[in-house]
Amino acid sequence: MTFTSLLSFLPSFLLPTLIYAQTSGSGSTTRYWDCCKASCAWNGKATLASGSNPVTSCDISNNPLSNYNAVSYCASSAGTAYMCGSQTPWAVSSTLSYGFAATNIAGGTEASWCCACYQLTFTSGPVAGKQMIVQATNSGGDLGSNQFDLAIPGGGFGIFNACTNQYPSTPAASWGAQYGGMSSRDQCASLPATLQAGCYWRFDWFLNADNPNVSFKQIACPAALTAKSGCVRANDAINESPTGSSVVPTYASTATSTSTSTSTSASGGGGGATTSSTTTSAGSGGTGTPVAHYGQCGGSGYTGSTACASPYTCTYMSAYYSQCFRFSRAVRAFPTDTVISVFFLLSNNYSVAYTNINYSTLSHTNKNT
Repeated sequence: MTFTSLLSFLPSFLLPTLIYAQTSGSGSTTRYWDCCKASCAWNGKATLASGSNPVTSCDISNNPLSNYNAVSYCASSAGTAYMCGSQTPWAVSSTLSYGFAATNIAGGTEASWCCACYQLTFTSGPVAGKQMIVQATNSGGDLGSNQFDLAIPGGGFGIFNACTNQYPSTPAASWGAQYGGMSSRDQCASLPATLQAGCYWRFDWFLNADNPNVSFKQIACPAALTAKSGCVRANDAINESPTGSSVVPTYASTATSTSTSTSTSASGGGGGATTSSTTTSAGSGGTGTPVAHYGQCGGSGYTGSTACASPYTCTYMSAYYSQCFRFSRAVRAFPTDTVISVFFLLSNNYSVAYTNINYSTLSHTNKNT
């Protein structure tokens, strides 16, 4: 992160007075993971529920710290506080995930968003229509209005890097680019074991989406998030009592398989390239236990079933993800090295036009750039 972590160095008496943030709106997302103590981990950043504490920080070995005034390693090389490795995103279902974020809400301050939860509905990119509930554990003066900087291992250090000190056996080069982080799913295997699942989440459930836009609204936090952060707000504009179970397991797709695609040079017609993608269903050559509608049936690194339950078809979404849809057909064009896939998904009585852009050949653009 750039300026974000600077706020975590400030004591509470230097912070602005309370201004309540708007509770809904539209915004944008970015990503980061710098291992620094979060800004909302300091005492006095927000009014908390009785018995609650600020966001939990961890020591160099990922043990929770009880001293909420412990100095961040990003503020001083003598600092002992880091981001906890448990505060990573995970899939709850095929369409819902939980996680954490650095936040900047228009009209608000840390006092109004620290430890608040927001339901994000993605409105662009390959995850359009999916939802994610995030708890605001950090802040950023460098963030734009209504921006959510998702905490994703391997998402990029930005200016600050406490990771190579917290995880000394993992060199800086293993964390991906300083701005933007990992460029492929395979790189996640180079991260510390405790962070790999959060990194894989980006390429599996999140479909390697690059800074998708969102609509958002403040909601009561799921207990599964507050159990990891240790932080619960006092009631403000809404009842902040955590909801649901404190333990929500990671969603496991019924299939983990590989989708194949091949590129061949095109002769004439502009000299571009054409691509064919292998899609399978239970009735068209797929193997394994049939996967239900919307289930995952392919993706780089997977070895499970490629068969979809009838009448669904395993449809290529990206190099890392294929999904079972009904009556799907794909139209692809490659005017440049950037891969643009346009899918028309027909299901029951509705149709959806869907565009998936692979930004791997473009420069990463987010707040870290």
